Amino acid sequence: MTGAARRHGRWQHPLWAAAFRPFLLAGACYAPLLALLAIAVWAGVLPTATMPPLWHGHEMVFGFAGAIVAGIVLTALPGWAGIPETEHAPLALLAALWVLGRAAFWLQPSLPLAVVGAVALPVALALWLAPHLWPLPRRAWRLVLAILPALALADAVHHAALAAGDAALAATALRGAVWVLMLLFVLAGGLLTPVFTGNALRAAGRGDVAPAWPLLDAAAAIALVALALLDLTGAGDAAIGAAAIAALLLQGWRVARWRGWRVLDAPLVPGLHGGFAWLLLALALRAGAALGAPWPADAWMHAFTVGALGQTMLSLMTRVALRHTGRTLALPAPLRWTAWAVAAAAALRVAVALGAAPAAAAPVLLAAALALWGAAFGAWAVVLGPRLLSPSLPRGAPPS
Repeated sequence: MTGAARRHGRWQHPLWAAAFRPFLLAGACYAPLLALLAIAVWAGVLPTATMPPLWHGHEMVFGFAGAIVAGIVLTALPGWAGIPETEHAPLALLAALWVLGRAAFWLQPSLPLAVVGAVALPVALALWLAPHLWPLPRRAWRLVLAILPALALADAVHHAALAAGDAALAATALRGAVWVLMLLFVLAGGLLTPVFTGNALRAAGRGDVAPAWPLLDAAAAIALVALALLDLTGAGDAAIGAAAIAALLLQGWRVARWRGWRVLDAPLVPGLHGGFAWLLLALALRAGAALGAPWPADAWMHAFTVGALGQTMLSLMTRVALRHTGRTLALPAPLRWTAWAVAAAAALRVAVALGAAPAAAAPVLLAAALALWGAAFGAWAVVLGPRLLSPSLPRGAPPS
């Protein structure tokens, strides 16, 4: 037995062989649980007073999305940036920190312990990745080291504000975390989506995406950061509206250059473009609210979190789980309805936020949205979860 085998002997289970395995499985299992809890609260089965303040938004962002982000980032960076894989004991420790964050939130212990639990995973991720990413010639990879502490800061402020009884600041911190996730979505999605789309276009003999244009990508990211800062600092509606329109136009320009309408029949690619469609809607909703449209200013968050994040994460989770366990990149038949379920859930949630449904029907529509969304990720856990707990197929094995 080699020294490495002895060191990692207790962590040889396939679950600890790659970062996507524990984190994607945790996020997929946590999603339906959050949906069921929300339905129970809104139906009056669970008293609202027994739940922590802003629990649904917090755990959707830092619990569900936090797990998926960790799994995708730790899986993508070795292939794209060339850094070492995260596996075995270090991976188990990072997964344990995610569990600690959930326990710190639900048990609501003393403020110091709550803050430590909240920031443990993103801070640990940043510290783990820094020695690998900082020396790379391509400095853009260092943006990950800024995004992770930003998420930790937002969560720490959220907990501190709740402890101080400042619900408004706690909600602002949560909204700040959503903006940080949107920036990560734009950066990572803007890297992965055109690459996978180009692969599909070339395989089908339908041409290619437009050549990469770093200046446009940078301008779109800067416009989004400016919009986020204006929104979080309570700037005037005119400034927010102008920034939202600028961000919308730049992101729309990027998306159009990827020619996603030509790969609607490609496996696992349409979901990525569907996610960006929801992103554009979110920016349009934020611009409209700032410029006087008759809907709440926070309606955009539902389009982004339920629609953009939901569809893109579901697509990436499936691609990663299949490809990195040696399976064919073909959506399993039992999951063919899940992307439509997430899209329907987002449409229902946004419709309720915009007041497009009668007030009496709103609770039913919210419950339906939650049920659809939770069922989609729950089905993913049931169908693909066993593959995450099993060894990968050897290279060159017959397609599954």
